[in-house]
Amino acid sequence: MSIPNPPPERQSAYPHQPGQHAGPVPPAVPAHLAAPTTPMAPVPPQPVAETPMPPSVEPAAPEPAAPSRPAGPSVDSGRYWAGVAATAVVAALIGVVGVVILDQIIKIDLVVKDVFGTDSEGAAYVVGGVLSAVVAGALLQLLVVTTPRPRAFFGWIMALALVVAALIPLTWTDVTKSAVASGLLNLIMGIAIWTLLSGVLARTLRPGSALE
Repeated sequence: MSIPNPPPERQSAYPHQPGQHAGPVPPAVPAHLAAPTTPMAPVPPQPVAETPMPPSVEPAAPEPAAPSRPAGPSVDSGRYWAGVAATAVVAALIGVVGVVILDQIIKIDLVVKDVFGTDSEGAAYVVGGVLSAVVAGALLQLLVVTTPRPRAFFGWIMALALVVAALIPLTWTDVTKSAVASGLLNLIMGIAIWTLLSGVLARTLRPGSALE
């Protein structure tokens, strides 16, 4: 008995590709029978949350330094008093020279109050000149330390003291010539002390000190 050969399979119009499953192709669904597809609504873009920036910290401004109170003027005491001693020597020599010229050469009797009992006009002027220079030097240093305008105060004190020194001999004698000669010598000695001490002060002020 002979077995009839099976009918040949219907070959697809598309050749079989290697690696692709070969099988029956489902029939295409008609367009009117396909389920309607709902179009997807566009998704609105979500706002991107901004990361807050940390607040910028500004560097603190440096506080202005409190103004330091300037120290008061001062002098180099050693050099200053050496200058005072030199001034006293000059004042003493002025007294000696004045006595020699006025009393010994011109023969004018000088009027002197010999407070220290020297029994000599020349010695009295020497002692008076030395003491005047020392007292004036101490007064000037005291004014520098304690007063705001030491030069102005010292100038007024010295000017008034010179007026008194020049006029006071008129109260000691009735001889005008002797009183005027003694007053002139006192005036010259006082001016020398004033100018020399002012120069000593200017040279012995410490650095940074300023006087008016």
